[in-house]
Amino acid sequence: MSLVGAVEAGGTKFILALAQSDGSIVARHRIDTRHPRETFPEMVSWFEAQADTHGEIGAFGIGSFGPIDIDPASPTYGTFTTTPKPGWSGARYQDALSGFNVPILIDTDVNGAAIGEWRAGAGQGCSTVAYTTVGTGIGTGVVKDGVPLAGFSHYESGHLRPARKPGDDWPGACPYHGDCLEGLAAGPSVKARWGHDLSNGTAEQVEQIAGYLGEFAATLVLLHMPERLIFGGGVMKTPGLLEGLRKAARASLNGYVAAYDRDLTDLIVLPGLGDDAGVTGAVGLGLQALSGKNT
Repeated sequence: MSLVGAVEAGGTKFILALAQSDGSIVARHRIDTRHPRETFPEMVSWFEAQADTHGEIGAFGIGSFGPIDIDPASPTYGTFTTTPKPGWSGARYQDALSGFNVPILIDTDVNGAAIGEWRAGAGQGCSTVAYTTVGTGIGTGVVKDGVPLAGFSHYESGHLRPARKPGDDWPGACPYHGDCLEGLAAGPSVKARWGHDLSNGTAEQVEQIAGYLGEFAATLVLLHMPERLIFGGGVMKTPGLLEGLRKAARASLNGYVAAYDRDLTDLIVLPGLGDDAGVTGAVGLGLQALSGKNT
């Protein structure tokens, strides 16, 4: 039975997995995201050990933080571009995994999570699904019938600028845009602003972040009309945040989209796979690579 290697690569951690051709995971491991010259060798060593134990790896699927080139036809496919993560610009997954000499399919971490949720989580049975992570950064993957949508590159939804709430003049923490969504609502931005995680915030602070995320959710509705909006990531575990997000999204749409002018409990949801959405999607990418699709 052919095996696939899967990598959910985040700004804080890499989740590595080995899966069978039916998608079932037989081994997994977590490593910290450090400089690529430290992280990549540790990743490769783990997969080499798994291949020795379980058998030959036939393909890899990688869902990664970015920005990263995800165009398989590009000569820089799999290369980090303008990522703010120190040391990662110019790093390339194919260079690290070249010793395996197998197909590699690379997409964003949020596209991978969207695929995972569409396949086996809260997006099952839907055609168009939007998955947003709110954690170290903010990003969105949109899939239609399991295929991620993109232009010449992946979407960068976290850098949209929401309308500022009256009286909120904090400049934001994004090194590129200041008060974009990521600069206002990502975990490090919240901590930079108030000195603590949102889970330790006041009701007013939670409501403020819910407002920005809800306005963003309304933007996703207007752009993509998804049948389900899934919000994951560490920040979304804050009590009351999801409920506030739903309320703010409906208020922002103001009745314009009839399908969303109601209780949004079944439309704006947490991941059905919990923290496994990303690695499940990476396995799905690996299975596509194994079958020869989009390689």
